[in-house]
Amino acid sequence: MSIQTATEKVATSVRNLTDDVLQSAQDAVQTTRNVADHSLDKAQEGVQALRRQADPAIDDLAARAQDLAARSIGYCAETSARARRQFQQAADVTGKYVAEQPGKSMVIAAASGAVLATLVLWMGRRRSAY
Repeated sequence: MSIQTATEKVATSVRNLTDDVLQSAQDAVQTTRNVADHSLDKAQEGVQALRRQADPAIDDLAARAQDLAARSIGYCAETSARARRQFQQAADVTGKYVAEQPGKSMVIAAASGAVLATLVLWMGRRRSAY
């Protein structure tokens, strides 16, 4: 065997080995792509499953919020009506008292006005002092 034949054999062997290594690398890349695609598909399925689970929970929360808002509005309306009734009762009692005791009512009104005027004057002087 000559050196040239031996060199050609070594070169052919190296080419074959290189081709085998490149084919293995290409197979590894393709396998990695397949695994990555499979993983992405699974991740997408997981996200879709979470979305399907979240939609009813969001609907439930929205329904609860609407229920709470409706109850709050009802409670405010009831409280407002109760306050109106109490103010009306107080006005009726006051009107009755004024009708039954006009002299006392005038004295109470004058005293209340004097106290209120004194407080207003006192607060005005206090503010001007600062």
